[in-house]
Amino acid sequence: MTSPSGQPGLDAATLAAWATGRRGLDLRSTEEQLARVREGQQRLRAAREVGVVYGLSTGVGALRTTAVPETEGPETALRLWRSHAGGLGLELDDATARATMAIRWRQLLDGTSGVGADLVLALEQALAAGCVPRLHEYGGLGSGDLTVLAELALTLAGELPWRSTEGRAPAPVTPSATDGLPFLSSNAATAAFAALAADRLAGLAAVALPVAAVSHLGLRGSPEAYAAEVFAGRPGPAADTAATLRRLLAGSPVNPARVQDPFCLRTIPQTHGPLLDGLAEVEAAVTEEISSARPNPLVTEAGVHHHGQFLTQRLAAALDGARAAAYPVLALSAARVSALQDPQLTGLPAFLAAGPPGSAGLMIVEYVATDLLARARAIAAPDTTGRVVVSLGVEEHASFSSQAALSALELADLARDLLGVELVTGVRAARLAPERVPAGEVGDLVARADWAHEPADHVLGPELRAASALVEELARHAARRVGDTAPGARTVLE
Repeated sequence: MTSPSGQPGLDAATLAAWATGRRGLDLRSTEEQLARVREGQQRLRAAREVGVVYGLSTGVGALRTTAVPETEGPETALRLWRSHAGGLGLELDDATARATMAIRWRQLLDGTSGVGADLVLALEQALAAGCVPRLHEYGGLGSGDLTVLAELALTLAGELPWRSTEGRAPAPVTPSATDGLPFLSSNAATAAFAALAADRLAGLAAVALPVAAVSHLGLRGSPEAYAAEVFAGRPGPAADTAATLRRLLAGSPVNPARVQDPFCLRTIPQTHGPLLDGLAEVEAAVTEEISSARPNPLVTEAGVHHHGQFLTQRLAAALDGARAAAYPVLALSAARVSALQDPQLTGLPAFLAAGPPGSAGLMIVEYVATDLLARARAIAAPDTTGRVVVSLGVEEHASFSSQAALSALELADLARDLLGVELVTGVRAARLAPERVPAGEVGDLVARADWAHEPADHVLGPELRAASALVEELARHAARRVGDTAPGARTVLE
């Protein structure tokens, strides 16, 4: 994707891979880009000379009709940043903080904000030095991450400390009046939340299929539901998912136990496909936000424009849709955990237990899975249906994309743990009936589940936690390019 200036864009998947340490990224500006930044600042100053410019010759929010004396000193910008640095909540982790910085840097290079080159270069130097600011998660409504970016701006100005640095931090920058609101007018933190959430959920979606395949073997399922003929004429992620399942189950020695399997096996492709569609839409919306941001006011060759393009409604809707699409995938995972407890479906002891009569086996993990699913159901509810009125009533709508992105990150944690519960259950069935496990990727997954096989009743917490950690590891190394790579081409077990 290219930005409005015609420059190559930074896509969501690449950003997430860089922020999580999986790839490098050249974050150096060109002279052409810096010239564009300087030109944008001059245009903003010129616009102030001949007319009213929101946030520069006026106050902000409900103070939009209050005239602000013209000045070129730093106090105007600093006063605005100080008043908006209302950070509260958890500090953003290093990956999210650095992703926020990288997004804002990339956006500013378009020269459409009016921010000066000194501030842009200070941000670039901080990225190069591995600096991490103290940024807090609360305050965004999907119409501008004002609190987070005010904290970042004050850190660059030397009024707030860096949390950590790998190299020499940049010297504090002295802002100009044109740096104040223009630096804050961005949803960079929300885009960072969303990029990292989509990345994690895409990795977990890739892991979910081999985990489901292990369960499929334990339940003596039939691969007939995934036959190519079933999906003929309906190409797309569901068909790709079916192809992945055919590959994973190829060579299985299991004789199907039923004419028709439970829905938790038969409808995996139909639930998995929409999740991949939803995550692709999130990635597209985040990429648009990174590479085609619209600060308010927007500075162009035609003048300064006051507008509403800062509202991230597309991103909020995409995040709501992706979480809604993830819930059925998790519901089927929980259903497979329950099914694996049933001897009529597995041909194995009830609750996969061994030992004296009355042994509970994995009975309790069904409760754990159901608890996780209940929490996921609450998080999957839409955030975009809320309403807000702030700043003395002049701002009467918000997209709530910030909340939607944070919900997606929380959902990823629940998904990891639920898939871990399913993996523990499926692996127990595989160890009770090892003859069902074929060589290949599924066999490798069972082998990697290297917690001790103790069929007698015992404390299950350690292996549940080990399974969650294994799912996280596999998800991290899974191929993530949702829009470019068909699920059948993904390698989970690297």
